[in-house]
Amino acid sequence: GGTACVVTGQPFDTAKVKMQTFPDMYKGIVDCFVKTYKQVGFRGFYKGTTPALVANIAENSVLFMCYGFCQQIVRRIVGVDRKTKLSDLQNAAAGSFASAFATLVLCPTELVKCRLQAMHEMQLSGKIIQGHNTVWSVVKSVIQKDGPLGFYRGLSSTLLREVPGYFFFFGGYELSRTFFASGRSKDELGPIPLLLSGGFGGSCLWIAVYPVDCVKSRIQVLSMAGKQTGFMGTFVTVVRTEGVLALYSGLKPTMIRAFLANGALFLAYEYSRKLMMKQIDSY
Repeated sequence: GGTACVVTGQPFDTAKVKMQTFPDMYKGIVDCFVKTYKQVGFRGFYKGTTPALVANIAENSVLFMCYGFCQQIVRRIVGVDRKTKLSDLQNAAAGSFASAFATLVLCPTELVKCRLQAMHEMQLSGKIIQGHNTVWSVVKSVIQKDGPLGFYRGLSSTLLREVPGYFFFFGGYELSRTFFASGRSKDELGPIPLLLSGGFGGSCLWIAVYPVDCVKSRIQVLSMAGKQTGFMGTFVTVVRTEGVLALYSGLKPTMIRAFLANGALFLAYEYSRKLMMKQIDSY
């Protein structure tokens, strides 16, 4: 599921990070794509793909594993049998709890990904003299400069994004599946309803938490040039100096990516899960 998500959405994610951290450099999504292609070539859209793959595979593996555990916790809290089907709202709460665990594996890899994606802009703006163009060089620079804890820059803003965001993510996904199932079992849904449900869930997530993600990207990228203020300090600075709309820079590529990538994520997840369950049942 994580692999399908990255392969589908990486170019749009790259545009999102560039526009979030350097909104003055780009007039919009088309301008960002054109300039990136002219300056770096097609490979520029896939900068940070390796850490993005690691991040998404690790995050979604932990997320969906913990989602199952958290569903059981929700069942205990509401006092129902462990085989009882949860409501869409209860599934949303379980997804929100699970995201807190996923954040711990996501934050370090996302920091490396964001820095690679915005490295060219950091050099152009004069914030750094020489950029690091490989995963290993970015990892080495973080360790040398900040130590192992440097990988957790932006952890609080990542948590602020993930916990409420995944409530809307799983809530939107389950509500959409309920709508398409219209009384039937959700497990009987075909690929198109699953794609649309996953896309709807992803869109709900990003609409709800986009300003928080914008602050997170700035903290993780701009901390390359020196000490960066925390979440509230960065948030206030952006609003004061650039206005509220700066928090929504890069929203358009994010929404395109959210629908496509999360549709692919849930389609791959549901079908791989069914395949694995068949293998287990055959034994």
